[in-house]
Amino acid sequence: MTSPKTTIPTSSLKMQLDKIGLRTISQNLDDFIARATTGRWSPRMLLEQLSQIETDERSRRSLERRLGLSGIKKFKPMADFDWDWPKKVERDVIERALTLDFIKEARNVIMIGGNGLGKTMIAKNICHAAVLAGYSVLFRSASALIEDLQCESPETRRRKLRTYGNAGVVCIDEVGYLSYDDNAADLLYEVINRRYERRSVVVTTNRGFKEWNEVFPNASCIVTLVDRLTHHADVTKLEGESYRLRESEIEAAARRRKK
Repeated sequence: MTSPKTTIPTSSLKMQLDKIGLRTISQNLDDFIARATTGRWSPRMLLEQLSQIETDERSRRSLERRLGLSGIKKFKPMADFDWDWPKKVERDVIERALTLDFIKEARNVIMIGGNGLGKTMIAKNICHAAVLAGYSVLFRSASALIEDLQCESPETRRRKLRTYGNAGVVCIDEVGYLSYDDNAADLLYEVINRRYERRSVVVTTNRGFKEWNEVFPNASCIVTLVDRLTHHADVTKLEGESYRLRESEIEAAARRRKK
């Protein structure tokens, strides 16, 4: 055991700190020692500061990693959402979803509506809030999720299905924008079934459930899929004209004025 009077060389101390996982302190050791010396920290205060620095940095790295894995990418914040634009929008349902209470209850959130009404924007805000709250999140379009699972190796597919089944929140965006075969329906069902009554799913779709047979023609699992998806779910509809189309018209008018 090293004597308390023995001074460990800085290079060796950094290596020891790295070895026990205190990498942030190791990388900023000189500054940390200087602040401790200048501030005349007590042993307890030194340990408290060390613990706080490492905890904050690990939280930051965890958040960065989960955001990267989530697939959320760029999105507009809810502060930019025009609640007055849709002809019909259940604001209370959406705002309740943003509190993330549905995740604790293993409930699903399903948004149904036409193109350009903000379903994806809302879903990304929900998912981003979940990441900030510490949940693992996977945000995927329906086509991307199905393509990801249509792998040749059964073992790879099983591994990916476990990932989709165990994530804190899975968002399946744009169900209904394309048509799929029976195999695609079975893969989507597998994801929903693995999460049923265990983990939450967020879904956006431009089709009512009665039309899902057109999205997955001849798929025998659709009735069961919809039943499990909606059993514990908050289903909300958005109605109105495309907000994106409105923005395009405003931008076009602005360009004309500049001419």
